[in-house]
Amino acid sequence: MHPLFSPFKLASLPLTNRIVMAPLTRARAPDDVATETVALYYTQRATAGLIVSEGTPISREGQGYLFNPGIYTPAQIAGWRLTTQSVHAVGAKMFAQLWHVGRVSHPSIQTDGIDPVGASSKTAQGAMAYGLKDDGTPGMVATTQPRQLATDEVARVVQDFANAAANAIEAGFDGVEIHGANGYLLEQFLNPLVNDRDDEYGATTMDNRLRFALAVVDAVVARIGRERVGIRLSPYGRLFDMPLYDDIAATYMALVAALGERRIAYVHIMDQSGYGMNDKAAGPTVSDKIQDLLRAFRTTLPETALILAGGMTRERADQLIADGVIDLAAFGQLFISNPDLVARLRNGWPLAAPDRSTYYGGDARGYIDYPPYAAQA
Repeated sequence: MHPLFSPFKLASLPLTNRIVMAPLTRARAPDDVATETVALYYTQRATAGLIVSEGTPISREGQGYLFNPGIYTPAQIAGWRLTTQSVHAVGAKMFAQLWHVGRVSHPSIQTDGIDPVGASSKTAQGAMAYGLKDDGTPGMVATTQPRQLATDEVARVVQDFANAAANAIEAGFDGVEIHGANGYLLEQFLNPLVNDRDDEYGATTMDNRLRFALAVVDAVVARIGRERVGIRLSPYGRLFDMPLYDDIAATYMALVAALGERRIAYVHIMDQSGYGMNDKAAGPTVSDKIQDLLRAFRTTLPETALILAGGMTRERADQLIADGVIDLAAFGQLFISNPDLVARLRNGWPLAAPDRSTYYGGDARGYIDYPPYAAQA
């Protein structure tokens, strides 16, 4: 059997294979509540061993896209419950990705049009949110200058993560993935060229920069247990105006070592080189650097699984798993247009290309209408 299709035990959770459906923002939830259509979308893809939900805002404040199903109200908990029950009926496990975008938002998404909040007072230059345009219609809008979270507000945001984790378990999720990647709130604290704070969460020391991320992990673990907690990270990522800095490797080595001490279920690494993030100068590519980090992480994660996403293929996944570099392989955009991706990878069937114009918002088109390979044949 190919490594990719072998069973795996994620903490105490048995997975039927090592294929992960990566989180994918689709903006198909009216009133920010998961619907029957959302449940069908995930159920179509539930032959994956593990599904990580689209980014699920922990609060209205944490939202950067309209029509994203949150996890902070009773209606949202009830909406997600249909999805988790349906996914479990097919045999997959499902984690909710807990999301606070920080500065990557827009007043049109916020309550009463207030400014977004973030770790930093710096605007994410060139970044876009999915909000309301000047004519009142949904679309991509430039992010605005955030209000820096006051020191006494940080603990409240930490508790928002913990409350959302408890809500996710109530909704039937098997666990949660804390979103610490892609330029969102946790990474805004981690990056010393974005973090302009002068308190105990500021950039003067590495411990200060790590403090918020570890506080969130500790609060979530205390609420739902370490075996139900994962985190997503994106070393060398530059999405949403996240500049590179000298001690990236040291920062993530220190963070992952601390996560290893906490023995959480998994660390999920996002390789952003497919977004044009590869180094322009001669030398190791972003993917090479991340693979080196993954090998180093192994020494500090004796009980924690490693997942890699970004530019994944069956061949690459098999090799990385066989070499012991990762435990699970995450596939993102391929799951959009191939609801039967597991079968296609297993049998070597052709892969359908996604329609990028239907990625965000809209109706069933480009969401639940991609046929399985057998239907096409």
